[in-house]
Amino acid sequence: MKIRLLPVIISVCVSAVLLFGGYFAYRSVAMESPLHSVVSGIPGAELVSLKLSGDKAEIAVKLAPEASLREVYQRIEAEGAVALKGRELVLKAEESPDAALDQWWASALFEVAQAMETMHYADIPKALEARAEASGSGLTVETEMDEKYVYVTLRNNEAVKRIMLPRTPAKLGVWPNE
Repeated sequence: MKIRLLPVIISVCVSAVLLFGGYFAYRSVAMESPLHSVVSGIPGAELVSLKLSGDKAEIAVKLAPEASLREVYQRIEAEGAVALKGRELVLKAEESPDAALDQWWASALFEVAQAMETMHYADIPKALEARAEASGSGLTVETEMDEKYVYVTLRNNEAVKRIMLPRTPAKLGVWPNE
């Protein structure tokens, strides 16, 4: 029995196109499109990029100056739960770079890191507001918190910097390797 090469190659190519085309169409229609519409429905948020992987959904958004990063995160997580399907939501706020805010944040990072490490989250707003008042530059600091993150928003004139600091729960157990 002689196998003809051309029909085999054609059937393999057609099968591959249908298989991968179906996968990409499903991914676009069933997963990316609902997340895109969720982000589009949030006032003050504009979708910059969306990347889905097996266990993560990475979303970059551009936010209006008055928008709350915590509210945007929570709305995407709640309204996009069906499309996320258990994936971890990684939200990044795209901001215009501002050297003064970056410098200020770098100088305040030690106190923030210490408060995060010791889980004294109430110290974060106090430390940041005291540092902002001491700088005398008109910088305003807003802090919010939920069960997953501490959200910090720095504003200086037109410049805005938003940071999400992950809260990691304390490990319970007798031994450090548990």
